[in-house]
Amino acid sequence: MNARGGGHPARAAGGRVGLLLAAGLAAFACLGAHGEEPKPLPPGAPPSAPGPAASAPAPAAGPAAEPALETAREAVRSGAEWLARSVDSWFGDLRFEQGGSVRDGRLSLALLKRESETLDQRVRFDARLRLPNVERNAYVFIGRGNEREGVVDRPGTLSQRDRLRTETDEQQSFFGGLGVTLRDLFDFRIGVRGALRVYAQARYREAWSHGEDDLAAFSQTFFWTVRDQVGSTTALSLEHAFGPLLTVRWLGSGTITRREEELEWFTLLGAYRGYGEDRLLALEGLATGVHGAPVDVADYGVRVRWQQPVLRRWLIGEVILGHFWPRPDPAAPRGASWALGVSATMRF
Repeated sequence: MNARGGGHPARAAGGRVGLLLAAGLAAFACLGAHGEEPKPLPPGAPPSAPGPAASAPAPAAGPAAEPALETAREAVRSGAEWLARSVDSWFGDLRFEQGGSVRDGRLSLALLKRESETLDQRVRFDARLRLPNVERNAYVFIGRGNEREGVVDRPGTLSQRDRLRTETDEQQSFFGGLGVTLRDLFDFRIGVRGALRVYAQARYREAWSHGEDDLAAFSQTFFWTVRDQVGSTTALSLEHAFGPLLTVRWLGSGTITRREEELEWFTLLGAYRGYGEDRLLALEGLATGVHGAPVDVADYGVRVRWQQPVLRRWLIGEVILGHFWPRPDPAAPRGASWALGVSATMRF
């Protein structure tokens, strides 16, 4: 698959990223650690991190920061629980305490900047609400984020934010809906986004392990919207642990719709070194494009990520430094730009 329009061929793009990753892998191999093996995760989840399961305790907050952080987290969680109780009461008389819960709650603030693009400031929120008056395997989901990525079910590590691309206000919206899980393999969702635009999803996910070192995860999502009609996103993730020191992961994703019949693809190859307590160092090479477009490889680059708890174990800070070679216009040469991202995520 070659990039047309006089640009760099896709093979050259992959070669440059591959050389940079090879150098990074060699550096990672020099880092020593001991710990437990990673566990299989769905393709959209962050990569598993080798390293100590328990090391030094998370840094303690200062006297002034501690009450403010705890109060903020409790306020966010209380608001989510209030919403869950209110919605659950519409469906019956069971008390929320009889099986109700708020799970996987995250509130994040991110600052992103690419050369030649404006500073991007984004707040994201999402959570799963288990409601006892609905059904045993049903849940309510709510959040705010990139509308398109949520509908097509793009893996999180390939999101526009994680690729350090500026998002417009039109791309952001609140969303919510009802989901049903069957046998921990199938998810069926119907939801609304933005100005009450309806969408539906049917998703299959499964993970396999081969021995102690090899992991694989697959997901297939079919979705429907008025704009796209019917669409599909396929994602595959492969992991290999080089002992307890290092994990290498490849992730690929492709989306196609009835309205846009050309395949939009994403790929990532990364190396991950864990230090326990949610501390993770990552080196990743990634590329994206549309098959059959004038430029097949629209953007590719490398990024280095570091994440760790900040003041509390449930407050995760992350810094990303990347260098990318975008080419959105086939009539223009491929550019080069640095990018920096800083984010804080509160788990509740």
